[in-house]
Amino acid sequence: MIAFLFPGQGSQKVGMGRALADTFAVARATFDEADAAFGSVEGAKVHTGSLSTLCFDGPEDQLMLTEYTQPAILTVSIAAARVLASRGIQPDFVAGHSLGEYSANVVAGTFGFADAVRVVRRRGRYMQEAVPVGQGAMAAVLGLDAATVRRACEDGAQGEVVGPANINSPDQVVIAGSVGAVQRAGERAKALGAKRVVPLPVSAPFHCALMKPAEERLAPELRALAVQDPRVPIVANVDAQPKKDGEAAIDALIRQVSSPVLWEDIVQRLASEGVTTYVEVGAGRVLSGLVRKMRKDAQVVAFGAPEELAAVEEAIAGDARSFR
Repeated sequence: MIAFLFPGQGSQKVGMGRALADTFAVARATFDEADAAFGSVEGAKVHTGSLSTLCFDGPEDQLMLTEYTQPAILTVSIAAARVLASRGIQPDFVAGHSLGEYSANVVAGTFGFADAVRVVRRRGRYMQEAVPVGQGAMAAVLGLDAATVRRACEDGAQGEVVGPANINSPDQVVIAGSVGAVQRAGERAKALGAKRVVPLPVSAPFHCALMKPAEERLAPELRALAVQDPRVPIVANVDAQPKKDGEAAIDALIRQVSSPVLWEDIVQRLASEGVTTYVEVGAGRVLSGLVRKMRKDAQVVAFGAPEELAAVEEAIAGDARSFR
């Protein structure tokens, strides 16, 4: 069985998606659709170029702004997924890391792509505005299990917010919260045996209680979307459970704004469902690396550029042969 995995914020880079758009008409059409939707968001910051120009040519400092980063990564993922669909490659399950869960829902048919571009642009803005720049932080704790990281956060909080934000693998947990609390929790994690604590270059403390205002602003917009039941199950960030109806999928997207991303649990759930082939769809290779660490027996490939298509098709063909 095949799962498509969709990356979240942090996978962006100038130039992403250009080769897909130059090579495949369906990818070019996806960027055109995104450009129209991106420019129609009321109350957003003015950006003089199109979303496709931002992806292909930058400037990098604007691509790194959360309000722009999120629709850009979404668009590259959907362009890549549509190329795969045009070759007859479809998933049995989908999942996405944070923002990537929106890409997963689009591919599953929960809501339309243009709606997703608009809503993730506002999501990015709401998340950025929830905490003033400089007051929140995130850090990756390496070499320590999630339970011990939680203990470090409890010890370091001292009345402020800090907690696990991304439980990515058995030995990689990202924490988020107020700047001082994240620093104290990081020091405590080192004392408890962490190999390293790496501050992350992010503009807001995602997936923690400080994001509750963003969640409350986003919720009515998500509930107002035209929604259908997904064609394939979406294994959600908040509980690693497959969502098979539209209402449950939307509820999961609302709750994930201020809740941890349970990526380790998602990968194990997909494996328990019989998934043996994982395709990371879009920009970056972060999720591929995490899956390889956790599932040594899995077949893991990535697709974000034309030259990677042959490897994906070979992996899919091998998956099909194994179930004959």
